[in-house]
Amino acid sequence: MTALAYDDADPAVRRNPFPLYARLQDADPVHWSPALKAWVLTRYDDVRQMMLSDQMSPDRLRPFYAQLQGERRETLAELMRYMALWMVFRDPPEHTRLCRLVGTVFNLKALEALDGPVTRVVDRLLDTLPRGVAIDWAQQVAAPLPAYVIMDMLGIPHSAFPELKAASDELRAFIGGARADGDRYETARRGAARLAAFFRDLIAQRRAAPGDDFVSRMIAARDDEGRLTEDELVATCMLVLFAGHETTTHLLGNAVHALLDVPDQLQRLRDDPALITSAVEEFLRFDGPSNAIARVVKVEHQIDGKTLRAGDRVFGFANAANRDPRAFADPQALDLGRTPNRHLTFGFGAHFCMGAPLARLEGQRCIGRLVERFSRIERAPGEPNWVDALAMRGVDRLPVILN
Repeated sequence: MTALAYDDADPAVRRNPFPLYARLQDADPVHWSPALKAWVLTRYDDVRQMMLSDQMSPDRLRPFYAQLQGERRETLAELMRYMALWMVFRDPPEHTRLCRLVGTVFNLKALEALDGPVTRVVDRLLDTLPRGVAIDWAQQVAAPLPAYVIMDMLGIPHSAFPELKAASDELRAFIGGARADGDRYETARRGAARLAAFFRDLIAQRRAAPGDDFVSRMIAARDDEGRLTEDELVATCMLVLFAGHETTTHLLGNAVHALLDVPDQLQRLRDDPALITSAVEEFLRFDGPSNAIARVVKVEHQIDGKTLRAGDRVFGFANAANRDPRAFADPQALDLGRTPNRHLTFGFGAHFCMGAPLARLEGQRCIGRLVERFSRIERAPGEPNWVDALAMRGVDRLPVILN
């Protein structure tokens, strides 16, 4: 079986990985990829079980860091100080404790209260778009919208967006990839240091003058085991900013890209605006922003006859699972009314994405308002550019014309 070719050397796969995913599902669903030095799971049941399994761990950073030596270890020391505390990379009981504390702030009621603020950000951005000329949907709407929402939640002025976006992009060089690269390590170190310094200063400001923002609430949050430590506060702010805008940015970009490819579904949404809730679920399934989820094998076990040994890395490809014909009827088709739609884009089980309600809300309001306000949405000259990342999938350039 050909090794999984999801890298810069094969832009065709980055542009459209789904034919490769289908071949892997049929011929080698538990595939050892020499390119990634990891197992690749592509079938729905296998990926879902990986997310639930206590035989695998999301803590892939500390084992990776432990085997580094010399300059690379020193380069990543500051990054590891914070990222090792991200709840998405922790096992119970640490994960349980962090989720409990952060969940007192990022709960469903608090996120649903953001409907009005999200809609206002959407409208402000759409108001700035000229009609009849080419714009870059990815840069002018998809990137700033979720970042502005997160910044409003954290009490950060929008003027800080360029600084935070640049640092977040640098951090993505490490989080989104699967291959060792010294340049990426240095880039990610720089991004992590910039974000950590920004949030450490912000937390100090909130301690001195608490407000009603989410940072002040996280500082105040406590349970029977105490409060978040200073490093945990910094790490959680970094995670909220990074995960809270990267995922939704790619959701918004991929959704418009899909509608441009399948104009009959765009017309269907125009004809039935109430379809927006199921439409966003279908965007998440059809070409989701969370391409692959990584785990490390804790206990040797078998999947479909293949032996996974302790220490092996495993990538569960959610975007492959979401188009598995064993789980979805006509999976290669974009169907905005699809039901049921049990996609795996936000994970499953204990590590289900805490920010999923907010991402869904932003997708519904943004795409719904876009279709409502512009009678024509067309491609502009120029090709979309798909980001160089394994864990995430999205465009950072998407030329369109709106009328």
